[in-house]
Amino acid sequence: MSLTPRYRGNRLTLMSRTHWIVPTVAVALIPALALVSQAQQPQQAPAPGRGTAETAVRPPLFFREEWKQPPYTGQLTDENRRITPAAVTNPNLEIQLYGAASHNIEVAEHEGRHDLWTGMAPSPVAVTLRDKTNYFNLTGLARLRWITRTNALHALHPVLRLADGTLIAGSHVDSNEGEFLESEIAFDNQRWFKLDPQKVVTGTEVNHPDFSRVDEIGYADLMPGAGHGIAGSSNMSAIELYAKAVPRTAR
Repeated sequence: MSLTPRYRGNRLTLMSRTHWIVPTVAVALIPALALVSQAQQPQQAPAPGRGTAETAVRPPLFFREEWKQPPYTGQLTDENRRITPAAVTNPNLEIQLYGAASHNIEVAEHEGRHDLWTGMAPSPVAVTLRDKTNYFNLTGLARLRWITRTNALHALHPVLRLADGTLIAGSHVDSNEGEFLESEIAFDNQRWFKLDPQKVVTGTEVNHPDFSRVDEIGYADLMPGAGHGIAGSSNMSAIELYAKAVPRTAR
């Protein structure tokens, strides 16, 4: 505190300058008090399920399937284009077909790639792939990528066969009206419904399916094909799965 002389008439008066100092000190203390307050705040944990930068890593590529034309003799007719186990290029994979008309699915070629075309299948169909030695772990950041084309209101849904044998179809929809487009699919952000393996129609919703051991993965076209041209149909081109492997012998 300092005293400042002031004259009132002939009298000398000493006045305090403390009121000039106190505001300055208070302003200087504000940043320090803020730092102390921040240091006392409890650290917040990451949001459940989000993980940290170190743990949020996508699994590696499990498989890629590009399809091929099965062996045939004579001209490449609709009948010779029909799908067989020989359409699979990956030696670790097996193809599974569902639906009464699934044998009518054909292997076609567009944009320099082979694809599976449903135009000649007069009923809904589903196609899945099964690894011979491993289950698919589709938890966490597992992803499915594929290149598809649809025509005339047709749409494609992901299909899984769980370890207990339940066949389910997801609510994710790819419908791209005549263009081959690539899309990516997650598994725990959609609804899942039982899928009849013979009729390929959906039933009751399956809550909290077990994605840790999935037996097969693929797709379903829930509408019948309508023939050649731009009629109702779908094409499934290259498929990639990013997931962890679970040996089938593991329990």
